[in-house]
Amino acid sequence: MPDIGIFNALSDFIELRMKSCRVTAYGSDWIEHKAHADYDLWFVEAGSVKIEIAGTEYRAGAGDVVFFYPQIPYKAASGEDGCRFIYVHFDYGIGGQQRILSDFRLSGIIKRELLQEEVALFGKSYNQSDAMNNKPGTRLYLKACLTAVIAKIIALHGQGQYTGTFLNGKKTKKSERNLDILQPIFQYVYDHLHQSMKMSELAALAGISEKYFISYFKKAVGITPGQYIYHIKMNQARDYLYQKKYSIQQISGLLGYPDPFTFSKAFKKYYNVPPSKFE
Repeated sequence: MPDIGIFNALSDFIELRMKSCRVTAYGSDWIEHKAHADYDLWFVEAGSVKIEIAGTEYRAGAGDVVFFYPQIPYKAASGEDGCRFIYVHFDYGIGGQQRILSDFRLSGIIKRELLQEEVALFGKSYNQSDAMNNKPGTRLYLKACLTAVIAKIIALHGQGQYTGTFLNGKKTKKSERNLDILQPIFQYVYDHLHQSMKMSELAALAGISEKYFISYFKKAVGITPGQYIYHIKMNQARDYLYQKKYSIQQISGLLGYPDPFTFSKAFKKYYNVPPSKFE
């Protein structure tokens, strides 16, 4: 599986679009056959939900969160006492890649003990938003709470505390991109920030022709390899400046710039202030 660290490395490019958010309740006779067009989270508040995907049945109870990926057919039914849950349709992407989560095994049922604090905060923010009829600020706060929930799921996966079981990581359709192929490039960039990098070298690492490499990278990651390298260098420059251990001249060398002027120009373009005035 691809390295979950890409979400930290490219956090500035992450975009969350919350399309709809509603609470719904069903009796014990509810059954649904569906496949969502977007990512979907169900926050189960009461009762229980039975979910069947690819012939395997799962059960979510109060406090659990169900995470669906787009275009995955499922059958859902309420438990003996019915069910009530908040559902959220959303997109989550990096740059132009709006399906970045699908490269990781996150789709499944996250048990309440793993997300208890984040779920409580999200439920409270939803009730406030609903009661205040989406007054200014409430929708934004709800989105922030949803961001916290997704960030925690990603963190749990990265720490080995949660792995989604829906489809056991299998995909129903052949993907036009594969983030796994680019893993050697991500590591190579980190290891060679002190020198210039040629597209031909990176393409060779991925086993892709140079002509196809840039478009493949952008399709998989959401940004071009040049943008990726620039972003990683600026992140590292920021960290070096915070450490207060290196001069601007030293940092320019550590990041592969030919001189401090070129580095400072690149830094100012990114952060809107020169490195000498960065705080």
